[in-house]
Amino acid sequence: MGLSARVVPSLEFPYPYLMARFAPSSMQFSFGPGAVTPMVKALIWANVGAFVAGALISPLGALLVEFFGLRPQSVLTGLRIWQPFTYLFLHGGFTHILFNMLALWMFGTELERLWGSTFFLRYYFVTGVGAGVTMIVASLVPSVFGPGMYVSVTIGASGAVYGLLLAFALYYPDRPLFMFPFPIPIPAKYFVMIIGGFVFFSSLNDTTGGVAHMAHLGGLVVGYFYLKRGGGAGGLSQMGRFGVMAEIKYRYLKWKMGRLRKKFHVHPGKDDWDGRVH
Repeated sequence: MGLSARVVPSLEFPYPYLMARFAPSSMQFSFGPGAVTPMVKALIWANVGAFVAGALISPLGALLVEFFGLRPQSVLTGLRIWQPFTYLFLHGGFTHILFNMLALWMFGTELERLWGSTFFLRYYFVTGVGAGVTMIVASLVPSVFGPGMYVSVTIGASGAVYGLLLAFALYYPDRPLFMFPFPIPIPAKYFVMIIGGFVFFSSLNDTTGGVAHMAHLGGLVVGYFYLKRGGGAGGLSQMGRFGVMAEIKYRYLKWKMGRLRKKFHVHPGKDDWDGRVH
């Protein structure tokens, strides 16, 4: 059976983006987040190393894709069960790896600083593997996606990159990003909504093309639920403090305090508890 490469491209829009940083006297703009962090650096080196090895030795490149790219048929038959993990380190061309690694640096660096290296790496692989599992599940619905997806090969870190983009928007929802070619800054939360909507509708029409939109969508969805359900040190213990559940808990606690005041005839004073404690 010939190799049918189903390449997962990078995010479907050009980088770079500009990040607004606030100073006491003025707003300053900088390119990217600064120096690369340890796990981001390790992931970039691993991806670049695999790409260079495959590019310099053509037969090796084909073998890497065949054995380590994600083919649902190979995984479900038990032939190569490692592929949902290893496909993240392979890329189909220079622009493919360039934009993915650029996005990994831009968004991943700040998240690793926020979470720490352990949780960052865990989240990266949870979303990346989750994106691969999404592709496998989608390949079992031939009436929608066609039989081609079941035997095609998916490669690329885009599923994990989309997960990072989602996390960035959840933690920094109002951070302005510039989407080429529009010169107007877009808050990160709307940025993700636009990209997520594009990916969703693209995935509905992606039956035979070379863009694995279902993997992108999978990275977004898995990342969202992983963070919202806690996910460890970087989940609800941090993010949930500012999420919807935190608001519900705050309203409930305030209502309960009001009832206790009435029950024990406590009258509000100057230093009464009315502030938000998160």
